[in-house]
Amino acid sequence: MSDSDFQRIDLVAEEMATYVTSLPRYSRYPTLKGIPLSSFFSNRMMVVDVIRQGIPTSLFMSIKEITPFSDQEWSDFLDISLKSLQRYKKESDYVFRSIHSEKILELMEVAVVGLEVFDTAADFAAWLNATSHALGNRRPIELLRDSYGKELVLNEIHRIDQGVFV
Repeated sequence: MSDSDFQRIDLVAEEMATYVTSLPRYSRYPTLKGIPLSSFFSNRMMVVDVIRQGIPTSLFMSIKEITPFSDQEWSDFLDISLKSLQRYKKESDYVFRSIHSEKILELMEVAVVGLEVFDTAADFAAWLNATSHALGNRRPIELLRDSYGKELVLNEIHRIDQGVFV
């Protein structure tokens, strides 16, 4: 992974820590600063609380920067029209509903793990868009529309990381 990829992930981790510590339940945890995003995902109760609070547009924009997904793909994943998504991006105080926030975090998790496993963001994007025998001859990106498909993709990335190829 390139230095710029690390920097972008670190930036998202800092923004996520700032956001989480702004939530009443986590306001007394200033130690969240500097914690990697993988640690955020290991605290499932914190993830649930963030989903229920909703992801603000500013955090979504940072998350979007570390993912290889276009605006149209985000629109499809979130089941929001492209026009609405573009309008939300302009509204600095917009907070995504919990159903959308959950999907945003799921896709962020895939991106973080994928960027850790693949050498470059370009390699990760190429893998997402290539047909995978292990995933039923489907492209991994096609499976990211629902949580079951996301789990299949994450499991396959973990198998690749461990050197288990189908």
